[in-house]
Amino acid sequence: MATELILIRHGITNWNKARRYCGCKDVPLSSEGRAQAVKLHRKLKDVCFDRIYSSDRKRALETCRIIFGRVRIAKVKGLREINFGVFEGLRHTEIMKKYGPVYKKWLSDPYQHHIPRAEKMADFKKRIYVSFAKIARANPDKTVAVVCHGGVIGVFVGGIYRSKDFWRYVPGATSVTVVKYKNRKPRIMKFNDIAHLG
Repeated sequence: MATELILIRHGITNWNKARRYCGCKDVPLSSEGRAQAVKLHRKLKDVCFDRIYSSDRKRALETCRIIFGRVRIAKVKGLREINFGVFEGLRHTEIMKKYGPVYKKWLSDPYQHHIPRAEKMADFKKRIYVSFAKIARANPDKTVAVVCHGGVIGVFVGGIYRSKDFWRYVPGATSVTVVKYKNRKPRIMKFNDIAHLG
């Protein structure tokens, strides 16, 4: 039996547009983000989902409600974005001024170098893998939607491809990534589909 996870990144926020690091901070969607979610709703309205999961952050839940309406949503704290610690809310240039050496090291290898007061990348990756595995085990042979965050999907897909460059796999806002679990092993079937925004 196989479980199909439809991973959806939340719509864009004003912090995303301003290129601010937004991890655990609970920011809402922007008007553009809500419009993106409406477009994805139109694309997915005829797909039959057996269950809907979401990160418990506002931007994910708001996206989820726009796409799926008043269906029952299982909120999962483990699907939250990584906590960026002292980088939270700051732009690249601001971080370079305040934490330049630490920032450069972290960008070069986020698994070896850590942000002050942030979640370690290895811990984040483990949290995400455990969360997705639990969802897959709880829904054998079902189709499940999971609304979450760019870094969540990025670190998960990067891990499946055995890559530590998780930035490469951070998908676009309201993108669709399809993962199929078979014999408890995840396989990427589709990545970063944003055709509905075109």
